[in-house]
Amino acid sequence: MRLSTKGEYATRAVLYLSRRHGTGTVQINEIAHNEGIPTKYLEQILLTLKNAGLLISKKGVKGGYYLARPPEEITVGEVVRVMDGPLAPIRCASEKFYERCSLEPSCGLRGLWLEVRGAISGILDNRTFGDLCKSIDQHQREPMYYI
Repeated sequence: MRLSTKGEYATRAVLYLSRRHGTGTVQINEIAHNEGIPTKYLEQILLTLKNAGLLISKKGVKGGYYLARPPEEITVGEVVRVMDGPLAPIRCASEKFYERCSLEPSCGLRGLWLEVRGAISGILDNRTFGDLCKSIDQHQREPMYYI
């Protein structure tokens, strides 16, 4: 699995919206500025996330985007799949986008690729944006020690 720029920007945008969850809509320009994402590119990404049911948009002067569900209910794996497709390194190892391979019955590598997919999805599907917000908040409260 390789995370594309779209996947990276999408996870950063969803994390930003997660940290602002419950405060109302967030404008694209604010996200773009604070996350260093080109505005036009971010518009495409947010539209994709909206069409996938992860975000809701509101038009008008006070318009913008907000999460369709609480951050504790949105996994990193879900966002990555929307932007980049399967987490598996090859199609025959994918759980959600499986495609049969003619070499599958005798392939000596499929087990390895299944293990890789399992490790990746095990992490990304069990980590929510709520978890990430808590981790950031905890890290920011920890005292800094200098030696």
